[in-house]
Amino acid sequence: MTNLLSTDIKGLGDRNARVRVYIANRPAFSLNRDDKGIVGLASGDIDAIGKACGNGWRKVFNVYAKLLYALPEKLQFKQGSRWQQFRDTHLLQADSNTALIFNEPLQFDASALNIITGRTFAQEMRIASSLHWVTPEFAICKRLNLVVCPYFDYRQLSNIKILYLIDLIDRELNAQTIIK
Repeated sequence: MTNLLSTDIKGLGDRNARVRVYIANRPAFSLNRDDKGIVGLASGDIDAIGKACGNGWRKVFNVYAKLLYALPEKLQFKQGSRWQQFRDTHLLQADSNTALIFNEPLQFDASALNIITGRTFAQEMRIASSLHWVTPEFAICKRLNLVVCPYFDYRQLSNIKILYLIDLIDRELNAQTIIK
């Protein structure tokens, strides 16, 4: 089985996503596609990746879906009646407006919402020192429409921290960029 560590695959989701989550890890999973760059997932891929790569990746996808599904009404991102349905039918698909990116961009697109998962990854990107750290776990850069938050895992980014992140996005950043 080949895996997503291929340098041809830079991320999962929509190439023109308005919400871009940067994560330091890649799931070891073959998508059996010739696509390069950001690869849109198909229905069932998230479940397959979770089963093949373990609970950690299930948590990443769940936290991502919960975050987007919990956004305030003015920033609606809801598709389906529950966050689980949104995750399974829309998240990280080619037209989903969402992306999970595995490497640092050459330049952040300030017209999109940029989320870096983890202070350590922000430090590895050499951007951490230029950010405004609101707390030891959360930082923002209004100019880049960027926020740093804990890694997408229930223990690190709990439901209460998801709500805090949403408040930061809504209050401090140009949140209107994420409206479809």
